[in-house]
Amino acid sequence: MWVVRRVLSSVALSRQYGGHPGLFRRPRLGSLSEMELRYLQCTCCWRSRIPVAGMETLNATISPPCEEDDHNVDSAAPLDSNYTSEQRDVILRLLNNASVTELAGVKLLRGRKSVNIVDYRSKHGPFKTLESVVNVPLLKHKSAMVVFQSILNPVKEKKKVRIQLAKFIRPEVDKSWLEDANSIVSLVCGTNRIAWAHMGRGMTIMDWQHLDCPNFLKGTYMASAYLNDVSAVVSALPLADFYIIEKPSISVQNTALFPIMAHMRSVEAMLFSLLEPRNIPQDSNIPPRVLNMMRTAVGRHFGLMVGESRTSGAQTVRQLMTESVTQKMPRINFPPELLVKYRNWFQMSSRRGGGEELCDALLQAVAFYELLSESST
Repeated sequence: MWVVRRVLSSVALSRQYGGHPGLFRRPRLGSLSEMELRYLQCTCCWRSRIPVAGMETLNATISPPCEEDDHNVDSAAPLDSNYTSEQRDVILRLLNNASVTELAGVKLLRGRKSVNIVDYRSKHGPFKTLESVVNVPLLKHKSAMVVFQSILNPVKEKKKVRIQLAKFIRPEVDKSWLEDANSIVSLVCGTNRIAWAHMGRGMTIMDWQHLDCPNFLKGTYMASAYLNDVSAVVSALPLADFYIIEKPSISVQNTALFPIMAHMRSVEAMLFSLLEPRNIPQDSNIPPRVLNMMRTAVGRHFGLMVGESRTSGAQTVRQLMTESVTQKMPRINFPPELLVKYRNWFQMSSRRGGGEELCDALLQAVAFYELLSESST
């Protein structure tokens, strides 16, 4: 019985898909690709074995054109056809005349791309078409279109907010006094040393070092021992118009930091006492010689703040040192002997003592002059 039933079913299937039109009939030549017959087998009985078309063949038949083909077609279109003649003139005028520094202000042209554009101009002459810009190394079709759009629609710089001196300098002093200073000494106190940076108005480092203080945070606090260490530092400091002492930002809510806070305040008070001239009338027209600079203000100036905490400035100092030998107009100028002395001090793998204090002293000096300049504009 089972054999007879299977034979009859096979005959019915051959008639259904062979002689009569149906959903799974093989197409004629020239039509869609042939459907490969597959079967869905029921686990209960063989009668539910239903022929279906292969899904791979079906998907290949109805799938849309490949996106890569569209991309290639768009990329093949000349760049000049996407812009008006006026827009092309604006773009080519800038690319043919701008310096490396001016080109670096355009989106995607910062770094090597701007140098490559100038080198290409000097070797092959000015760009005559937008399509020729693609010949510049590191500039492809998509990158070129972003550059062109940035030239036509430059991003407007945000207007800088005028900075008040009282936000980063204490006590409050007349701005003219600070602007007349030829040099400053920036001082930063650590847990076992004091570092300083002597900087002139021309943003040149004249002295940059630190001195260990063996009596800091050693056993019972001894005022005389602290005074000996601080006096040794003061005697080694160069002469300057102002001495800028870092005002640390230690949270009073953290009781575990009370010893550190007391230590910082003691050293700060001793530095003020030893560096500030005595017996000066308060109503005299003589500016104070010693000032505080807020640590958080320096951190915000260099983008070192994470929430209310300040991160290490070692990477920023390494960048400043590198720029001093690679750029014609560096942010600050280092004497060669200081570059040789400290070139390996601020690496991630370095464990040299005093590195953080040296970084903070230098960044405080740079921030002082730059914030003073910004507050004058």
